[in-house]
Amino acid sequence: MKSLVLASASQSRARVLTAAGLAFEALAADVDEDALKIEFKVAGSDAADCARRLAEAKARRIAARRPDALVIGADQMLDCEGAWFDKPRDISGAAEHLRRLSGKIHTLPTAAVVVAGGQTVWTHIASPRLKVRPLSETYIQQYLAAAGPKVCSSVGAYQLEGLGAQLFETIEGDFFTILGLPLLPLLAFLRGEGMVAA
Repeated sequence: MKSLVLASASQSRARVLTAAGLAFEALAADVDEDALKIEFKVAGSDAADCARRLAEAKARRIAARRPDALVIGADQMLDCEGAWFDKPRDISGAAEHLRRLSGKIHTLPTAAVVVAGGQTVWTHIASPRLKVRPLSETYIQQYLAAAGPKVCSSVGAYQLEGLGAQLFETIEGDFFTILGLPLLPLLAFLRGEGMVAA
C-alpha cells in the first residue's frame, strides 16, 4: 500500500485528517505562494483556479521527493467582491480583514489535489459562501483580544471551529471545506484507492 503524505504545514488540515483516522506524514511544500498568486492573477485565473493551481504546485513539489506516495496538496483562497485576501500578518491586519468582511458575503474557493508517481490523479474544488454579520469596532477588538494571534493563521482572521463562529450570519457549504480541506470527497477517493476501509 502506498503511504499518504500531506503537502502542507497547516495544523488545521492535519487535525482534520488525524480526527478522521488517517495515518499520514505532513511535509511543508515551501512554494512561494505570494509569487504564484500574482502570476496566476496576471494570467487571468479566478480564485478557484488559483487555489487549484497552488494545491497542485504543493503536491507536485513533495511528490518529486516522494514518488512512492499519494501526496495531498490543498489550498484555500478568500474572495470578497473580487478582492483576494491573504493571511493577516498581525492582529492589526486581522482587524482590517474583519472590517472589510463585515456585513458582506465572501467565498472560500478550496482545492485539494492528489499526485502519485508524478501524475495528478484526483482534483476537487468547492467554494463555500459565508456571510459575516455586521461587526462593530468594539466587537472586532473584543473578538481579537479573546481569540489571540492564532487568528493570523486563517485567511479570514477567523476559525469557524472556535470563537469565529460568532462572526457569521449564514454559511453555505461543507464544514471541513471551510476548515481548508474537502474531507468527504477526499475520503471517497481514498476508499477507491484502497487507502481507507470501505
